[in-house]
Amino acid sequence: MDAAPLSSADGPLPGYRARIAAGLLTADPAQLMAAERLQTLWRQLRGYDPTPRPAANAGLLARFLRLKPAEGANDARPNGLYLVGEVGRGKSMLMDLFFDAAEVRRKRRIHFHRFMQDAHARIHAWRRDKPSSDDPIPPLADAIAAEAALLCFDEFQVNDIADAMILGRLFQALFDRAVVIVATSNTTPDNLFAGQPGRDAFLPFIAILKAHLDVLVLDAGRDYRRSRLRGMPTWHVPADRRAEQALDTAFAELTGREPAQAESLVVMGRRLVVPLSAAGVARFDFDTLCGAALGPGDYLALATHYHSLVLDGIPRLSPDNYDKARRFINLIDSLYDHRVKLVASADAMPDQLYQRGEGAKAFERTASRLEEMQSQEYLELPHLT
Repeated sequence: MDAAPLSSADGPLPGYRARIAAGLLTADPAQLMAAERLQTLWRQLRGYDPTPRPAANAGLLARFLRLKPAEGANDARPNGLYLVGEVGRGKSMLMDLFFDAAEVRRKRRIHFHRFMQDAHARIHAWRRDKPSSDDPIPPLADAIAAEAALLCFDEFQVNDIADAMILGRLFQALFDRAVVIVATSNTTPDNLFAGQPGRDAFLPFIAILKAHLDVLVLDAGRDYRRSRLRGMPTWHVPADRRAEQALDTAFAELTGREPAQAESLVVMGRRLVVPLSAAGVARFDFDTLCGAALGPGDYLALATHYHSLVLDGIPRLSPDNYDKARRFINLIDSLYDHRVKLVASADAMPDQLYQRGEGAKAFERTASRLEEMQSQEYLELPHLT
């Protein structure tokens, strides 16, 4: 839903209450508590503008006269906020209200995965241009702090070892430069990067994060995103123009009509391009997702990164296109294991997609899972990251 205009003089809490009064939102105690905490931070940040350090590519005199990190501002810098809760709890909506109202001249809101992609690109460019320097983190922090005194991250999640290796030093450098961070996440700080190799080396970052961001669990009683799936058809046959329009509508509903764009995930050092994504929802056509040389690791990355997948044009499968069928089986296994919600168009119902020939027997399990994934019981399950 589109938010009503919000005066920056009001802050997120009056904006939240105004939307309830207008019937755009339903009153929710957990959301109200988060809006009150965001209002406090909004008030603390009014006019916040710590002196940024010169960027690494500044002139020689500027570097010689470089200030201490945002001198005097650390004492005045309030703690940021880490807003955590399952999908559909209203975290992004609350972030919208806060960010739009924030009276901070230099502010930036960005999906955390995209932020890390940009950080890695800058580090790569630094090492290419300055091979004699072995520490790109301080100049990277300088540049980021010069761009934004307030950083707002959507969908804070750490799944990539390359991200984990730099986060502690990068975030400490940003906090030293008086940057305030607000983040939304489906994962508590203590569970970030859980079960991953090298996690012990990641634990200091968690301590840094908790020292500079207050953690607020948004334990709302209603999952607004899952409620959008209630009564929504999730399997459209045949895969014609009418089905495509239905998938357009489903994508818009699941994303809350947020602006969609392409993004990419880093999987074992490779980039997996997602043609369209927004608000934790990805959209692919079948040939892009199952016709390319992708493997279980790619599908696992999708399943942990997105809570819903909209998939266009699943064809009938047979030994003639078995490579696509095999990838489709791997895809569905990953989606099912992580309780990803699937909305798709296809040439047939699941039990008729692969009826004869070698591989048909193995596909029966996939067909059964596809049937179950359409059930209301499955659609009510929380996403597992």
